[in-house]
Amino acid sequence: MVTRRSSGKAQSAAKARSSDQNRSSAEADTSHDKPGTPTGMGFQEVQQAWASVMQPWQALPSWTIDPQALGGLQREYLERAQALMSGPASVDTPSDKRFSHSAWRQGPFAVAAAAYLLNAEFIARIAELVDADEKTKDRIRFATEQWVDAASPSNFLATNPEAQQRMLESGGESLRQGMENLIHDLAAGRISQSDETAFDVGQNVASSEGAVVFRNELIEIIQYKPITQKVAKRPLLMVPPCINKFYILDLQPDNSLVQHCLAEGVQVFMLSWRNVDASMGHLTWDDYLETGAIEAIRVVQEISAQDEINLLGFCVGGTIVGATLAALAARKIYPIASLTLLTTLLDFSHPGVLGVFIDEQQVRLREQSLGAGGVMKGKELAATFSALRPNDLVWNYVVNNYLKGERPAAFDLLYWNADSTNLPGPMFAWYLRHMYLQNELCQPNRLTCLGEAIDLGGIDAPSYIFAAREDHIVPWQSAYLSTQHLGGEKRFVLGASGHIAGTINAAKRNRRSFWTAAPQHLPAEPDAWLNKAHERQGSWWLDWSQWLSQFRGGERVAPKVLGNAAYPVIDKAPGAYVKQRAD
Repeated sequence: MVTRRSSGKAQSAAKARSSDQNRSSAEADTSHDKPGTPTGMGFQEVQQAWASVMQPWQALPSWTIDPQALGGLQREYLERAQALMSGPASVDTPSDKRFSHSAWRQGPFAVAAAAYLLNAEFIARIAELVDADEKTKDRIRFATEQWVDAASPSNFLATNPEAQQRMLESGGESLRQGMENLIHDLAAGRISQSDETAFDVGQNVASSEGAVVFRNELIEIIQYKPITQKVAKRPLLMVPPCINKFYILDLQPDNSLVQHCLAEGVQVFMLSWRNVDASMGHLTWDDYLETGAIEAIRVVQEISAQDEINLLGFCVGGTIVGATLAALAARKIYPIASLTLLTTLLDFSHPGVLGVFIDEQQVRLREQSLGAGGVMKGKELAATFSALRPNDLVWNYVVNNYLKGERPAAFDLLYWNADSTNLPGPMFAWYLRHMYLQNELCQPNRLTCLGEAIDLGGIDAPSYIFAAREDHIVPWQSAYLSTQHLGGEKRFVLGASGHIAGTINAAKRNRRSFWTAAPQHLPAEPDAWLNKAHERQGSWWLDWSQWLSQFRGGERVAPKVLGNAAYPVIDKAPGAYVKQRAD
């Protein structure tokens, strides 16, 4: 259907306030291999990620440090090092879990930890003294952090008293188990990060009842079974990131955004991306828009018999949605009543830590190797994401698995993070150049998608833009900039925690917090918005549900049959594509 209408919608947004203290470390990306084994990064992927980590060093131009500032820092360092060696060492770092055990509080291990922390502090401060442009400084910061994290005394048996204590108390059993874990991981080709045997897609994750009602070479469309007697006439289509599986939005019943929406009487449809194989290595960015997002919108319109639907995009899914709607707007086609963007970049001027990997040379290499065809391995992407947080996603597992002899615990967020997907080379290379490197999406009529010069300002539907305050993948300040580019009424909401844990903050658990401001308060600078924002305790899902309720389009009796005559049920949810694993 994808119908035409005149622009100029305006809707008022709901108000909210909130607060929070908690922070989860579970919003990281990892990768895995075969079913039935613990998930983790392959050793080959670790090497590839480490090579990527070294790119910032290799790409650095010449730079200088002010001798006077460096001399002052050296004198301060020597004074503090002398004081450390001449007096009793103490380690008071309650936020640093590497040294939280009491065994680090006394003797030579306390000295080792204190010396390491002192060195780490001064190396970071030296990096800040570099006289260079901001991108070069970002690369220096990132590369030094990698080296400093790797050098922690907690990473080595000879300098980790907690691991030694466990070895003595267990009569060597922890060391034996650690060696067994190491041998297991060597055989499996990865560092274990989560117990995959605890989860089964379609059983205890991605388990919401529904049916696949459409399938093409790139996507499946899932329609979920209503759980209320009446439902909103306008359905909600969710578009997840194409670099991971959709079930981040449908983990387990108590933290499923799908279930939350169903309980609110929303008709929910889900786009499920196919895990790309060699036969699909020719697909482009435009294919993801045309064969993916536009086709999904059309199918949902036709099944629901609605000219306008509500649309949600998460992360890269939101970027795809933004480009799609802008291309349709250029054709005077306006198929949505509302737009929700979750931790999404439309303006890539400040892409966060991922920017240290991206420059003309690196993008050109990707274009040469993948631009004409091929597959960007999901495991390589996942390994790079893990390298962004090495303490949490690499060294933590080295210490626990091998030095302490532990096995990774079952955790649904890490299980999902491990379930990465491959991408077509041409699509990936195009995305790197036109989004990350050249930042063309947010520049009116600069970028061509589907043969149209696009302008995000042409998207006139009301939008709800969510960002997470501690997001290291999509910095909240960058996500906020979408408010400056989209047309129509906008509501910006800032959640606590990171990229995943901040987004999947279930209403049933009602933890953490979020910040909102008056709808008319959308200044150009993100920090100016934050200065006027108010904090509220609880889940942002409730605020979003209230906002979304404006666009229900009336109510109807819940359909008893999923799909329709033109789109009959093909398969049970969660479908076939979500179960395909990255090679």
